[in-house]
Amino acid sequence: MESKVQITEDILATKNMRFVNHLIDIIPQYGVIYGIGYLFLYIGDFSGNYALNNYWAEMSTLEDYFYSYTLMFLYFFTMESLTHRSLGKYVTNTKVIMANGEKPTQVDIAKRSLCRMIPFDALSFLGVNGKGWHDAISNTYVVDINKFEERQKSQDELDQIGAHLLEEN
Repeated sequence: MESKVQITEDILATKNMRFVNHLIDIIPQYGVIYGIGYLFLYIGDFSGNYALNNYWAEMSTLEDYFYSYTLMFLYFFTMESLTHRSLGKYVTNTKVIMANGEKPTQVDIAKRSLCRMIPFDALSFLGVNGKGWHDAISNTYVVDINKFEERQKSQDELDQIGAHLLEEN
């Protein structure tokens, strides 16, 4: 049984880690968007029908937001549902957890991913406590894995000592 770890500021990911996460995580998103554009161009070159390419190149701002936010939601929801990490979090060795130290559910991750659509959310972690709006609303935290596991190990050891003392009495 995994013990519950109290989340304190000393095990949270730093603002620099969060910023690096953001920079790395936008790379695959832009890659997919540009990839789709090139795919539609190549389909046009192959078939002689450039309708998809023209649509992609001339879509409205509202359509652009719709596709971009849908892609962003799918990226974060898929990555964090499966691994509790995104590509950026792999690089900085951080992960998403709940306030009690447990793994977030898919509902928690969906809430977190939807909250990323709030304008300026990407910069909200630069505030005083380094917790973004998508963290606060979904009641999740991004922690440094090494510090979190060290805290978890200490908590487990204390629990074992307590259980042993109870057995003796």
